[in-house]
Amino acid sequence: MSVGLIALLDDIAGLAKVAAASLDDITAQATRAGAKAAGVVIDDAAVTPRYVVGFTAARELPIVGKIALGSLKNKLLYLLPAALVLSLLAPWAITPLLMFGGAYLCYEGTEKVYEALWPHHAHEHEKAVAAVDPNPQKFEDEKVRGAIKTDFILSAEIMAITLATVPEAPFWMQALVLAVVGAGITALVYGGVALIVKADDAGVALAGNSRPVSSLLGMPPRGLESSSRSYADRMTAPLTQGLGRGLVLGMPVFLKVLGVVGTAAMVWVGGGIIVHGLEEYGLPAFGHVIHSMAEAAAHALPAVQGAVEWLVSAAGSGLFGLLVGAAIIPVLQYVVMPVRRRLQRKAA
Repeated sequence: MSVGLIALLDDIAGLAKVAAASLDDITAQATRAGAKAAGVVIDDAAVTPRYVVGFTAARELPIVGKIALGSLKNKLLYLLPAALVLSLLAPWAITPLLMFGGAYLCYEGTEKVYEALWPHHAHEHEKAVAAVDPNPQKFEDEKVRGAIKTDFILSAEIMAITLATVPEAPFWMQALVLAVVGAGITALVYGGVALIVKADDAGVALAGNSRPVSSLLGMPPRGLESSSRSYADRMTAPLTQGLGRGLVLGMPVFLKVLGVVGTAAMVWVGGGIIVHGLEEYGLPAFGHVIHSMAEAAAHALPAVQGAVEWLVSAAGSGLFGLLVGAAIIPVLQYVVMPVRRRLQRKAA
């Protein structure tokens, strides 16, 4: 996925250079910024499909489209101007806002783990913090809103990383780099998500098509007998039909795995944001522990030390994120929501 991101941003850079030589600096900066944000982009792509699971096939692409539009609004209408204003007027506010968003990601991810391990208690918690509306349209709208909220936090991290790569650039260049990266990453992530959620439908179509080459070329069928098929159809049909059956059988498993990856990504990214924020506020203990563990594991396995160091760092941030999320769940259920409901009754 990170290679695809870099390739996409390189293409954007190439198009911009052809259009206007004056944009060379902007596109180069955007490519570097996008590459640095690749880890968060992977998390975004892994998180989003779980919001589409459970809906009918006809609603999958419209839902992805709604989330993609919300993501683009997040980046270009809200986060881009907010990032520029904060960097100019209140740079001190960026870290606490990111930490607050990281805490939200920790809560969301931990809630999914809680639901998998203790479904009954998780159901009680869900009832306490948000009633599930049986109306299909309202349920879909709620899912879309939840996805856009999560995307907002991940997008904020992407935009913060992007802005950090061009701290000395002129204001107008910062704005254009943020816009290029935001639009490019949105297209990459949600284009990929659309392909993922429709892969099983494509598999059904491939598995049932005995004339793949003729269909691709728009040639009408000449009959139902196998002899009426072209040589190319007879040669390629077993391959395309096998691929189709593989997609149909494999996508449910892949989506489950992706759901697990998405949950892990939420607690990993959220925990990492908070750990880095604490370091900026003079509380480096958690970061030092995670870094020391990662270095020790990397030295123990020098052949793959880069991968091991990354995995241990991610696992340490994820564990910290789970602890933060586990602390938030009871506070939200037994303190925040009762107070909120009491205030709502008084207001009514």
